[in-house]
Amino acid sequence: MLDDPRDRLAARLTTAVRGGTPLPTPTFVVDLDAFDANADDLLGRAGGTPVRVASKSLRVPALVRRALGREGFAGVLAYTLAEALFLEEQEVADDILVGYPSVDPVALAALVRSPRAASRITLMVDDVAHLDAVDAIRASTAVPVQVAIDVDAGLRWAGQQIGPRRSPLYDVGSVVALARVIGDRPGFQLVGVMTYEGQVAGVPDDVPHQRARSAAVRRIKAMSVRQLAYRRQAIAEALAAVPGVALRFWNAGGTGSLESSAADPAVTELTAGSGLLGPALFDHYQGFLPRPAAFFGLPVTRRPAAGVATVQGGGLVASGPAGKDRLPVPWAPAGLELLGLEGAGEVQTPVTGPGAAALRVGDLVWFRHAKSGEPFEHANQVHLVVGDTVVESVRTYRGHGHAF
Repeated sequence: MLDDPRDRLAARLTTAVRGGTPLPTPTFVVDLDAFDANADDLLGRAGGTPVRVASKSLRVPALVRRALGREGFAGVLAYTLAEALFLEEQEVADDILVGYPSVDPVALAALVRSPRAASRITLMVDDVAHLDAVDAIRASTAVPVQVAIDVDAGLRWAGQQIGPRRSPLYDVGSVVALARVIGDRPGFQLVGVMTYEGQVAGVPDDVPHQRARSAAVRRIKAMSVRQLAYRRQAIAEALAAVPGVALRFWNAGGTGSLESSAADPAVTELTAGSGLLGPALFDHYQGFLPRPAAFFGLPVTRRPAAGVATVQGGGLVASGPAGKDRLPVPWAPAGLELLGLEGAGEVQTPVTGPGAAALRVGDLVWFRHAKSGEPFEHANQVHLVVGDTVVESVRTYRGHGHAF
């Protein structure tokens, strides 16, 4: 009898992918029961504020559709314009906000050629140069382009900026100045504002063995929320006084900041995606704990020592600052860890720990990626699991022939 939940998970996932025709490895799976439970949790934390699905955190059209099928999720936050055009063409969504500015001439040309796509997709801008990039490729302004202004949501404190280096727009004057330029520019329509507070949404604040650092992170988050609420109100009031400006939305937040973002009166919608899959970096937040839903299985191919088993592949390292927290986690069965001197390798990954002794050549070890969405850049298919059964196999972006 398997007593450890991770041992039971390993048995269940292995049964699912080997119960019928064996699937090739590496094998990527999503546990739909965990995915749906996470979706319910996100909506509960949003408190009734609509939630856009962050497609970067999924990269599987079927999973984006599944989330959008639940009341409370509305629209997509894409990460490139080319991706947004693909999702629009595939009828995955008809309300797509591109979360980052685009200067891709091929994608911009496709947008302005399609009245339908232009009516469904909103570009992100924070510089007049982004408007110039659109005008450089279109012959006329007959098809209006919708844009949203990205306002930097970092914390400025003690002469430093804490948070992602995003928009150059920070104070009221700079935002209003760009809004006026957009209003005076033929062929553009300002429809929204975005303030993504990455230092609140994307930083763990309850990390084991890091009590002092975690406490400092929580203080920074609280300061950020207070400062940002003041700035949002000031910017919103100033934009409301600009002739011709009638915003449809104010987007904010992420999986780690749903409650505080939803509490801000200026915010009309939120964004979340990572919380649907529960990657390893989201294990250490004080206010919530998503269920792990995404895994990749690798076969044991060697037993180089009594306490070591080596699996094939495994080097799916997450983006961001280099560190151990960016490595994949050998999750199931229980009692496994990476070797400090080897880590996760492109062609092989040794694991050790008390669980390694029971592994045999051919067994599957199930890993969790540190971040959400990124592992699916390495897969053509993801197998959707309910219980111990694969209920559907669906294509990733890569499986559709795209690398956005």
